[in-house]
Amino acid sequence: MSDNNKLEAYYGLPNEVTFCTKCVMSNQRPTSAVEFKHTKESKKTTMNFDENGVCDACRTAEVKDNIDWGMREEELVKLLDKHRKNDGSYDCLVPGSGGKDSAYQAHVLKYKYNMNPLTVTWPPILYTDYGLKNWKNWLDSGFDNISFYRNGKVMKLLTRLSIENLLHPFQTFILGQKNLAPKIAAQHGISLVFYGENEAEYGNPIADNTSSLRDKSYFSFDNLDEVFLAGVSIKELMEEYDVRLSDLMSFLPPKIEDLEKAKIEVHYLGYYLKWTPQEVYYYAVENTGFKARPHRTQGTFSKYSGIDDKIDDLHFYTTFIKFGIGRATYDAAQEIRNRHLTREEGQALVRRFDGEFPDRYFDDIMEYIDMKPEYFHELCDKFRSPHLWDKDEEGKWKLRHNVSKTGLDDIKEK
Repeated sequence: MSDNNKLEAYYGLPNEVTFCTKCVMSNQRPTSAVEFKHTKESKKTTMNFDENGVCDACRTAEVKDNIDWGMREEELVKLLDKHRKNDGSYDCLVPGSGGKDSAYQAHVLKYKYNMNPLTVTWPPILYTDYGLKNWKNWLDSGFDNISFYRNGKVMKLLTRLSIENLLHPFQTFILGQKNLAPKIAAQHGISLVFYGENEAEYGNPIADNTSSLRDKSYFSFDNLDEVFLAGVSIKELMEEYDVRLSDLMSFLPPKIEDLEKAKIEVHYLGYYLKWTPQEVYYYAVENTGFKARPHRTQGTFSKYSGIDDKIDDLHFYTTFIKFGIGRATYDAAQEIRNRHLTREEGQALVRRFDGEFPDRYFDDIMEYIDMKPEYFHELCDKFRSPHLWDKDEEGKWKLRHNVSKTGLDDIKEK
């Protein structure tokens, strides 16, 4: 038994680190959680591995091969016909900020299935040039859009606090991405909202993928005392940071009773249409003017995924710090499941790119939240779990275990 079992594991992570035998993902990957209940003390539920050492995301990919997609499309048409309006008004809503997935969804719904989608944007924290151009190109391909610009002062405060308290720089974007669409839908009398892929595609329990409906607990609440933003209660934000409740409303999820009154249904389009990120990318390029970066994204090998927000790259660096899982691991695992990479090729890409520090936009981010770079790196070291990290003979932080079995403890155990 490894000495790892004697080391503290932060965030409720499994003490023993193992890797999926089919892809490159580790058992440290958290499953999706209710974002507005995230606190400093939160414990993670992590991806399940079966008795053969295969992760739920790989098993979900296998299940997709046996789905009758023709029948699923018939189910989609029935759903759309139920909500379809013939008076020219909006009959579905698609949230998006300029990425390939939302561009694909909106375009397919409008031009293949003859729906009238309203698109809604919670803008990235810091738009990249590529992201802003892709967002404009998306709308220019034929869509009305509501773009919600939130309180800039509060946005900066919450983004900084989410880093200090949770090492989670992307939380303010995720909150808006998940919470805004159902609220706008209710306000405009639109009962049908679409997101792309179910989180089960990436490691949530397989059972989550047995329905097209998104669990309301992810985007609704009934008790304000149970809501936390950046790891801070609403009461504390108001009392300690002099923030009005009205300044926080745009970040809050809708109330359950408001959703039920408006009969809002939130569905995953990926339940009905077989979803492959690479094919979605090609579709968006051809039909909505989407363009990849001219260079790869730092921390991975991809050029087209998650390129609209400058903070996106830093977000995946922080998952590397907290869970030992960087962006190359996420991307390679998905490409392996889609049979675009072998596991050996994925391992090589993870070795080369995982944990690469994203310095391209780092200074812009630090300036935006008024944080000294040295302080950010100090925070990173505080969030490193002892069971994942140690320093080598040169005093540099290294993972104890990695998918290639060349981590500090992997070498000791050989």
